[in-house]
Amino acid sequence: MNSPLIQLLVLAAIAVFLILRLKNVLGTREGFEKPPLPVQQAKRSGPTFEVIEGGPDLDITDHFDEGTSEAVALTKMKRIEPSFNVTEFLAGGRGAYEMIVMGFEQGELDEIKPFLSDDVYESFVDGIAAREDLGLTIEANFIGVREMTLENVTLDPDTNEAELTLRFVAELTQAVRNKEGEIVEGSITDAKKQKDTWVFARIMGSDDPNWFLVSTDG
Repeated sequence: MNSPLIQLLVLAAIAVFLILRLKNVLGTREGFEKPPLPVQQAKRSGPTFEVIEGGPDLDITDHFDEGTSEAVALTKMKRIEPSFNVTEFLAGGRGAYEMIVMGFEQGELDEIKPFLSDDVYESFVDGIAAREDLGLTIEANFIGVREMTLENVTLDPDTNEAELTLRFVAELTQAVRNKEGEIVEGSITDAKKQKDTWVFARIMGSDDPNWFLVSTDG
């Protein structure tokens, strides 16, 4: 075998080795990858178009049609308090729902009291006292909010008090135990659906940023 052929075979072997090594290091990429940089388009000689401001507020129209009483109320709320955002309110409402539900189930009201109106707080105290008188305890685990809908919005023009009604559909496990620790209702493994319609209220433009739960209807 002549020398040039031997050199060619050696180079080919080295090339195969390097390809295999590189593949082992990089691996096979799957799933999400950073998209390639966009290719710059050629400059256009025609007219350019600008986005005209003053269109519909999607933060509102994602929930209510323009011109409805709810949309009008939300618009007025934003004028009074420009930092108010419906999307952010809903995110806070979702978190508040879980916190308040679990606070009631576990009989621990201290942390959730600042978010409850006086009437709701007293009703929670009475409910917890009633089950304690019967020697009942609740073991619950919150799984998650499956649905949440903003159903109604009102704004009092005299006091600037806003009320937003949220409809929740959640899943949780709940077991009621008697004095002996026996489960008399529910289950610690089988999840159940819980539906609630809650009303949160707040004076728009006030220094207190907290929304208060003022009504709880199942």
